[in-house]
Amino acid sequence: MKDLQKESKKIRRRITLRGILSVLVIGVLIRSIFTGHFENVFVCVLTLILFSIPIILDRKLGIDLPPVLEGVILMFIFAAEIQGEIASYYTKFKYWDTMLHTINGFIMAAFGFALVDIFNRSEKFAFKLSPLFLAIVAFCFSMTIGVLWEFFEFAMDYWFGTDMQKDFIVNHINSVKFNPEGLNVVGHIKIESLLVNGEDWIEKYGGYIDIGIIDTMKDLFVNFIGAVVFSVIGFFYVKNRGQGKFAKQFIPQVKELSEKQN
Repeated sequence: MKDLQKESKKIRRRITLRGILSVLVIGVLIRSIFTGHFENVFVCVLTLILFSIPIILDRKLGIDLPPVLEGVILMFIFAAEIQGEIASYYTKFKYWDTMLHTINGFIMAAFGFALVDIFNRSEKFAFKLSPLFLAIVAFCFSMTIGVLWEFFEFAMDYWFGTDMQKDFIVNHINSVKFNPEGLNVVGHIKIESLLVNGEDWIEKYGGYIDIGIIDTMKDLFVNFIGAVVFSVIGFFYVKNRGQGKFAKQFIPQVKELSEKQN
């Protein structure tokens, strides 16, 4: 009886959070229609579709997402699409994008960890992997997802003229191209004047625009931090065989396996 009440309370919390966020998204969608911002309408529809991912994982694939992880995923989607894209938080708040990429590294490491750990505990598989190997695989999975996302950002910017890879202002350039003898010796040039179409960029922007490179490396670095943090947490979680309460809130489980454990 207590288990049923606990499960019912968990479901209510999930529905409440998803419902509140969905109402907010629908409100933004309606406003975007009236203001003629149809790109924002597409983003809102995409967000509502993404909100259904936890339901699909639960009902179609039998994967149980812990309430905390599901809440983080829903908030992450809302923060990335509605607040980041439509409300311009990416440009209004300096570290908004950095925060989301760090969280993404953490979440993807949790999913990577869960995928391998599920196989590791299944009776169908003869091999058993050490906690260290599980942590390494989770880390590699998270970094792979991060790299694939950067590929996607570059493709969108290159072929569709978007600006997903945000630019940085630089006031100096280090390059072997500046060596007059063609040697592999780095030349250091400070940008003191720069005219583009008759406009002084030093005066207006403070330097030259680095197109995407710094942003990409920054995103991968903070993804790396998030992946390392969860991989370490996951290592001790498996080493102590599920005793860590914190890690348990972020690791998805197959329902059949979790029912057997209970």
